[in-house]
Amino acid sequence: MPAVTTPPLAVADPRGWRLPGVANLHSHAFQRAMAGLAERGGGPQDSFWTWRETMYRIAARFDPDLLHAVATQLYLEMLEAGYTAVCEFHYLHHAPDGAPYATPTAMSDALVAAARDTGIRLTLLPVLYMAGGFDGRALADRQRRFAHDVDGYLRLLDALRARQDATLRVGCALHSLRAVPADAMRAVLSALPADTRVHVHVSEQLAEVEECVALRGARPVRWLLDHADVDAGWTLVHATHLDAGEIAGVAGSSATVALCPTTEANLGDGLFPLRAYLDAGGRWGIGSDSHVSVSPVEELRWLEYGQRLLAQRRNVAASAQIPSVGRTLLAAVADSAAASTGFDDSGSLWLDPHAPLLAGATVGDVADRWVFAGNRALVRDVEVGGVRVVVDGVHRDRDAIAGRFRNAMARLLAEG
Repeated sequence: MPAVTTPPLAVADPRGWRLPGVANLHSHAFQRAMAGLAERGGGPQDSFWTWRETMYRIAARFDPDLLHAVATQLYLEMLEAGYTAVCEFHYLHHAPDGAPYATPTAMSDALVAAARDTGIRLTLLPVLYMAGGFDGRALADRQRRFAHDVDGYLRLLDALRARQDATLRVGCALHSLRAVPADAMRAVLSALPADTRVHVHVSEQLAEVEECVALRGARPVRWLLDHADVDAGWTLVHATHLDAGEIAGVAGSSATVALCPTTEANLGDGLFPLRAYLDAGGRWGIGSDSHVSVSPVEELRWLEYGQRLLAQRRNVAASAQIPSVGRTLLAAVADSAAASTGFDDSGSLWLDPHAPLLAGATVGDVADRWVFAGNRALVRDVEVGGVRVVVDGVHRDRDAIAGRFRNAMARLLAEG
């Protein structure tokens, strides 16, 4: 059967190959400061849970000024790589001892300022974090700066929503089913405006799945589908460990799954069942999560390569309708952007028309070349909201932002 003709994703114009900007659907900005610092063996049981100890130590050192410096550098890197919007899953709400700042939104304000300073669109997702596990145990001391009760959390959302504008959206993030009791989840969801985007970590780790089954009688995604009105406004982050019924359920709900292949690989999470999910018609996008990589190319490439290693065959994401793997991946990311971010316009990026890796490129193969042909940065220009924020591969404020980042890292790492 011949392939079905589809509209081109890439368009040639005088500035190069123009493609839609990429939405980064999952970010913990402060974790950019610890990239590369958790790669030392601690024993045969190293896992997400041991990595989390390093994360807690770094998280405890942040204040609003440090968060602003790190997030600004991160968002600059995202723009230079081709990301034009970011969903910031933000849970460093309070001072390290758990006391609220004099301005309760201070840490959120730092992220908003970082996005505005760089020009990236921001979907700010303040996180509700209430419990230490499915059994409802209290948060540990090192988690206290993450915590809100339901009323305090809703007040935070109200304060931040009042600041929404053309470059800022405010949604809701439930940290995870283990960290948000069922009654609290229902109370928050019932209080949200109808158009609120809702993001949640779910089924990232097998230990999480097993604990949910033991204490709630169902796998996490199955439980969520049965106890919340999951629809196109929801984004399920990771959803790595799904059974066939959950795959069908998520796809049928029109929710988006945010896949973070470089972080999921770094943490040893497992591989998402991509081919089965695509066959079910599921929507998905990508995020850089812990920022061990800030590259949409690497997320997409390793999403496909992981599937090839699992299936022991090539071109897993391709279909009869779209035989190009690169186009399949980039089109899926573009399709999910508005539903997860709340922004209708994804911005644009231009690939360098003079790059050797793109010599002789055509509309039919340029997406494959960008994603699979090498590691040289091919993004030349990036435009968000009609403003060119990256020109010839360089963000307009790169040097000043990098200087502040270096100073912030010196402070963060001064204690070892």
